[in-house]
Formats: sequence, C-alpha cells, structure tokens
Amino acid sequence: MYDDTPAEAPLENAHEVGDGGGRLALVTGVSGYIGGRLVPELLAAGFRVRAVARRPEALRDRPWIGRVEVVGADASDADAVRAALEGVDVAYYLIHAMSSGAAFSAKDRRTARTFARAATAQRVGRVVYLGGLYPEGEELSTHMESRREVGEILLDSPVPTTVLRAAVILGSGSASFEMMRHLTERLPAMVCPKWVGNRIQPIAVRDVLRYLVGSADMPADVDRAFDIGGPDVLTYLDMMRGYAEVAGLPKRHVLPVRVMSPRLSSHWVGVVTPVPKEIARPLVESMVHEVVCKEHDIARYVPDPPEGLLGFREAVHLALERIQEANVTTRWSSASVPGAPSDPLPSDPDWAGGNLYVDERTTVVDAPAPVLWRVLEGIGGDRGWYSWPMAWALRGVVDRASGGPGLRRGRRDPQHLMVGDAVDWWRVEEREEDRLLRLRAEMRLPGLAWLDLRVESDPVGRTLFRQRALFHPKGLAGQAYWAAISPFHDVVFGGMQRNVKRAAEAAARREQSAAGATLVA
Repeated sequence: MYDDTPAEAPLENAHEVGDGGGRLALVTGVSGYIGGRLVPELLAAGFRVRAVARRPEALRDRPWIGRVEVVGADASDADAVRAALEGVDVAYYLIHAMSSGAAFSAKDRRTARTFARAATAQRVGRVVYLGGLYPEGEELSTHMESRREVGEILLDSPVPTTVLRAAVILGSGSASFEMMRHLTERLPAMVCPKWVGNRIQPIAVRDVLRYLVGSADMPADVDRAFDIGGPDVLTYLDMMRGYAEVAGLPKRHVLPVRVMSPRLSSHWVGVVTPVPKEIARPLVESMVHEVVCKEHDIARYVPDPPEGLLGFREAVHLALERIQEANVTTRWSSASVPGAPSDPLPSDPDWAGGNLYVDERTTVVDAPAPVLWRVLEGIGGDRGWYSWPMAWALRGVVDRASGGPGLRRGRRDPQHLMVGDAVDWWRVEEREEDRLLRLRAEMRLPGLAWLDLRVESDPVGRTLFRQRALFHPKGLAGQAYWAAISPFHDVVFGGMQRNVKRAAEAAARREQSAAGATLVA
C-alpha cells in the first residue's frame, strides 16, 4: 500500500528536479548505496515509488518505508520481475555485482536481459541505468566491460533507455570515497602505482541523484548514453592531495611506481582501508584508464543547477560533514558481501541438538533496560566488542586474508542500527527496539553463525543481558571449527558479558549523577 504522508526532504540532493506528478517509479538495488538514496529523492520529487528487494523485510527500518510499495522479487526471476514492472512509468536499474570475475559478468548479462524483456512486455515508459564511464577503443577490465555490456543490453530493448556513465562518485560512505579517504588519512607517505597520474572526472553523489531523477522526464525519442561528471578533471594524486587539504591534514607525499598491478594495488587497498580487495579491485581497474567525459549533452534534458555542479572540494567537504554528523544514510557496505550467507536464523526445531551449536550466557545488569539497550546497539565499530580486542583483531585479519570483510567495515552510524546494516563482519538480521539485536556473520566460515543479544527482565524485575552465539556447521570442517574455538568462548563471550554489564552500569550511574545535578541546580 502507498502512504499519502508528504515525503521527507531529500537527504543528499539540495535541488529539485522535475515533477513526478504521481507517476510510478520502480527502483531496484534499494539496499545498495545509490538505490537507498534515490528512493527519498524520488518521493520528494512527487513520484510514487515501488522498491524491489530480494528480502523485503530487510528494508523495514528505512525512514521512507511507510511511503513506498515494497515488492519481494529476485532480479533473475523473469515472472517476478515482470509482475513488479506492471504499471511502471520509469524503472531504475541499479543492479551490478562489484566483482571482476567472469561468472559475475555472465550473471549481470542474464539479469539485464531478463529485466529488458520484462520492461518491454509491461510497456514501461523508460529505463534508467547508472553505469561506469570508460574510454572508447581500449581493452577494459572484466568489471568495466560488464557494465558496458549491461548498458548496451538495456539500450537494445524497445523501451526508451537512459544510461548514465559516471567515473568516481564522491559521497559519504561511497566505496570510492572511503578508499581515497583512508588511503590519504592513514598514509602520510606512500608508494602508489603509475595510474595515480591518470585523469579522472569525479562527480558528487548529489549530482548523480539529480541526473537520475531528472532522467525520468526525458522525451520518448531519447534513447542513449550520457557521460556525467563534475566540473573538475583531476588525477587521483590530485584528489588525494586535495582531500588532505580539505580534511586539514599535512601534505601527503606520493611516489608513483610502475611495478604495482591492479591486483597488487587492490590487495594493498584491502590492507590499508575498510574496502576489501574484492570490491577494491574493480575500482582500481577502472582507474587504470583515463575517464573523462567526452560530452555534456545531459544538460539539454537535465539542466545544471544555477550555482553549477558540485566541485571536488565542495563534495569532499559535504561528505566529511555528513560523516562527522553521523548522517550517512547509506554506505558501500549497505549491500551484502558477494558470496556471504544471507539465510535468516531458522526457527525449525529440527535444528536442535547436534545440528546447531549454542553458547548461551545470561547476566543480571544493575541498570535500566533502555540503558543496556543503548550499549548493545552501539556495539562494534570504534567501540569494539567488549572482550579481548587482540582476539577479535586477529580473527579479523584472518578473515580479510581469506576474502571476508574482517572488522574494518565498521558501522554506518555510531549509535543507531537498522535491519540490513553492516557492523564489522556482521549484518543486522533482526532488531526490536529495547529488546533484541540479532547479527548474522558474513565472515568466511565452514557454517552459518549468529550472535543474538537480548534485553530481558526476570520475575522480580531485574534487567537481564542474555547472549547467544549460534553456529550451524557444514560438514566435518564445521564440526572441527566449533571444537577448536570452544575453549576460547569463556574469554570472548564471557568477557563480553562482563564488560557489557560494566559499561551499562557505568552509563546508568552517569545518568543518575546528571539527573541529580539537574535537580540540585
């Protein structure tokens, strides 16, 4: 059902574009970085929005959820996609695997063809796709070639299509921005590959969103790709040095060398930044080429704002402001890690006994339930996990080395969580205010794992912290893994119980002291 409550103000785009006029816009990839930001922009422009997600329940904490129609559909399911596109005026195709493997490219092609056929069958008014900017006539990486192919597949359909081609997108939480930010902040001096001298035309995320929304109003005879970029053409070295200046950092010293391949560079990025090498490699491979807009024809249909497009320094300043204010609405980690488990915790009793290992602990906490909840909801990221930091750090390093996310993803918000948020190597699977936080592991494991954190009350009204670690092993390797880590549970999970209790009780005492001081005053 649609909610007729007025849409909230757009989060990242300060300029109105067009008028949706109640037209129906379908958005795929709503759990991703761009899709999650596009929805409120479309609502603010007057569109009705249908959000398509493989797991609709993962969207329920989004601030815009009551204003959209949510449809559960897998993009590879032709019947489901066709049903989702019924009655749609403009469809946004924001599906793309962040990988450079041939298998992902084949999947991208199949999914794009499925979508194009369904859009044709349902007589969708326009398809809009956000792809990558690439040079003509050069050999492209598997990742960039896949993005090019997807755009061509959509353009080859009878449905009028707009393909927007962007290079580096600058915005709080984007993978490109986070990679640049952490490289610059953590390395005052660095050896970099020669591609840091290639020219790039970055674009602010708010201008990307503006073009996406404005593309819905293009005339029916417009069926083409457009290069989109900001006003500045810079080298990656210029961007790092410019970031350092905006962030108030000392001058960065960079020595370009010729021996670092994209593969080696992506491993280095994976070590230094939160962005894992599997995501870093496609980003690095796209920078091997110079990616500068060859035209600005988009302005004929979506005019530039009166004050112009956002420049590099302004975009960096705005992104840092969002980060400092903890107002990052989506991050690169909003989308799940390729290959990570996505199965929710089953309630099937057949999982009992030997098929599901459980480490369960309960502690009485001398603090009000809401205080304990705030401690639990703030877990992970910079605050850590309240137990043996060295063990968590070592496990994170092992996970990164084996292709997992490790601990460096951090959190989108330092205090508040939503279902679907990434928290280090966990994903928020369930959240019930003041009561339950369930995290599903996305680390590399021979099985499936969850961490269940609950706030409860005993019969006499005391606050209880109940903690369960659950593990469903896969084969003998899973059984051996549980047996190997069990001796450390008292240190890790027992320590978490004790330290969370201390943190909640200390917070309660601080609140009581503050309340007492207020009364005295």
